[in-house]
Amino acid sequence: MNIIEVKNLTKKYQDLIAVNNISFNVAKGEIFAFLGPNGSGKTTTIKMLTTLLHPTTGEMTVNGCNPLKEQRQVRQSFGIVFQDPSLDDELTAYENMSFHATLYSIPRGDRAQRIEKLLRFVELWDRRHDLVKHFSGGMRRRLEIARGFLHHPQIIFLDEPTLGLDPQTRNHIWQYIKNLNREENITIFFTTNYLDEAEKAAQKVAIIDRGTIMAQGTVAELKQQTNSDSLEAAFLSLTGKQLRDTSASAMETFRLNRRLWRR
Repeated sequence: MNIIEVKNLTKKYQDLIAVNNISFNVAKGEIFAFLGPNGSGKTTTIKMLTTLLHPTTGEMTVNGCNPLKEQRQVRQSFGIVFQDPSLDDELTAYENMSFHATLYSIPRGDRAQRIEKLLRFVELWDRRHDLVKHFSGGMRRRLEIARGFLHHPQIIFLDEPTLGLDPQTRNHIWQYIKNLNREENITIFFTTNYLDEAEKAAQKVAIIDRGTIMAQGTVAELKQQTNSDSLEAAFLSLTGKQLRDTSASAMETFRLNRRLWRR
């Protein structure tokens, strides 16, 4: 059973084609890596799936609902962890979780138990009354992940979940993510530039470049297709080894994406 279905999806900004006629499916409970160079169309695609951006053409469903026509149902079905920090530094860890629970109308009778379970899961229960502004980068990331799972989402979108973290913290973050995926059968849709993470964690991968999906399948299938011995080598084979200049098109996509995230 597919929980995300995308067919011939395109997004144009005037003369810029940010996403070009892409199609892919994500199975329920799957860990799915959506990989590509900067400016390749990853974030634009996620915005369309999460109701923040309307496609130019194409079809998509998220948990059986249309993100254009059934926005409320789609938003209730997913959690999201942004690349940029989104916690309130002047609140405690518990207060950040409680505020999120209120936004998603989690019943009061279930709220405390759910918050405790997740904070214990990411090893922050003992720091629940501490202000977030005193947390390290890894602790903040763990709290954001716990918050993203709070309302029992069917899908969680992780945009560079371990960006800037040291290898030990990155490893622990992925242990939490995979354990939550296994315990609650939540679909994980993630982007990352750490291709070793994707190779270890992802059950299926799609590689997008310049708005077009270059290949998709299991890590083994992509390595076989490109005659590569690692996902990183397969990625470079499909997207090229040349250094990427930040082109005008990429910069325009970045500016548009930044404005949309801030809405």
